[in-house]
Amino acid sequence: MATVTDDLGRRFAPGPVRRVVSLVPSITETLALAAPGLLVGATDYCVHPAGLSVTRVGGSKYPRVDAVLDCEPDVVLANAEENRREDVERLEAAGVRVWTCFPKDVPGALTSASRMLRLALGVPEPDWIGEAASLWSRTPPVSRRAAIPVWRRPWMVLGGGTFAGDVLRRLGVANVFDAEPGYPRTTPDEVRERGADLVVLPDEPYEFSAGDGPEAFPGLPCALVSGRHLTWHGPSLVEAHSLLSRQLFGSA
Repeated sequence: MATVTDDLGRRFAPGPVRRVVSLVPSITETLALAAPGLLVGATDYCVHPAGLSVTRVGGSKYPRVDAVLDCEPDVVLANAEENRREDVERLEAAGVRVWTCFPKDVPGALTSASRMLRLALGVPEPDWIGEAASLWSRTPPVSRRAAIPVWRRPWMVLGGGTFAGDVLRRLGVANVFDAEPGYPRTTPDEVRERGADLVVLPDEPYEFSAGDGPEAFPGLPCALVSGRHLTWHGPSLVEAHSLLSRQLFGSA
């Protein structure tokens, strides 16, 4: 069978797949719904779908590589941003095939999920991918200019070129830090200086809440949103469109 490449252009040799470990929560959810019999291991943060019963191998950033290997996986699924290269290299040195995903926008996430399932695992494309593609196909005019904190102490915000930024853009929300890549540090004062008229506060990776976050931006509207629906690139994209619209604007 011909060799294919993952999202990073790394060569991946297809072959029989009976046991899979996922190191990314959204990928875990994708596989658990598409082919639950393949999944034998996942991180401690893989909490969807509820009741998932597999071996836990630690966190995404610092998985217990020995625990992953103890699962005897044919394939490990990783993400270029969430997982460390040294862990991927150690798994590959042990003879495990690793497929790495790295979607940067919604269309890319849907293509990435389809390729991972079909090419790496031999699993048919699920219906949710086409449904999500239809829901996210139109981009409305910009109606809000927002800052999106992802951490505090120190304050860090979503920058440009990120998957979550594309999600918001497709809902009509522009990121005032879009010119800076990654996750720049900032201050509440700078958020105002950038001209933000909205602060979007997700509940992960930092768990912002009504009592932790909005008080730092007096006078600015703050929208508390689901971090899973803002940042996960899996089946949650289907319900994310209407849910985030309600959380951001008060209507679907």
